[in-house]
Amino acid sequence: MVRIAGVDLPSNKRMEIALTYIYGIGRCMALEIIDRAKIDPARKAKDLTESEVVALRDIIKDYEVEGDLRKNVQMNIKRLMDLGTYRGQRHKRGLPARGQRTKTNARTKRGKRKTVGSGHKKEEPKKE
Repeated sequence: MVRIAGVDLPSNKRMEIALTYIYGIGRCMALEIIDRAKIDPARKAKDLTESEVVALRDIIKDYEVEGDLRKNVQMNIKRLMDLGTYRGQRHKRGLPARGQRTKTNARTKRGKRKTVGSGHKKEEPKKE
């Protein structure tokens, strides 16, 4: 099993997919890294030689990934909240921050649906 940037890469996946298991590396960046390392993207992670793994580690050091990236993202969100910007307020409330509609959708942010009652009450028995 190949371990890069503190993440165990799945050994039975192609390298272009396996690298995306590292936080901060998507498909495009994975292909770029593989090109720089001169590795075939179709090779499986388990088939890599030790020198290829070292080459990948050296290239990935140039990018901000995993812990550092997570920390920076959290610090940016905290900065927005401290400044009191609109985006920061939306983050505080757990609502969408990028203009998405909330009347419908956004269920994961707004919670479970609450049904509203029908508006009429039971009739009370008449007093004579």
